[in-house]
Amino acid sequence: MTEKSVVDIPIGSVVLANAGRDKGRYFVAVAASGGFVYIADGKERKLEKPKRKNIKHISPADVIISTDELTNRKLRRLIQGFDPNRVTADQNLLDGEVF
Repeated sequence: MTEKSVVDIPIGSVVLANAGRDKGRYFVAVAASGGFVYIADGKERKLEKPKRKNIKHISPADVIISTDELTNRKLRRLIQGFDPNRVTADQNLLDGEVF
């Protein structure tokens, strides 16, 4: 089994929480430090105070969004209807389209 590293999860990646009380929910990686990624969903975890999550407890959804001009409201809307089966990696998810 290969170890994940912070490099594997770039800023703006949509990630799935695999452990903890937020297991099964989608978030966006907003920062990374050491073996941890800071994630936010715009509702319970705002961009101003993201949750520190161990890299081992999340998995990337192969979708990256632009974090430029990202607000909690936009983030909530993006994650609310997120379906990894309907999104292709080359879509720009902030061009007014919500999945």
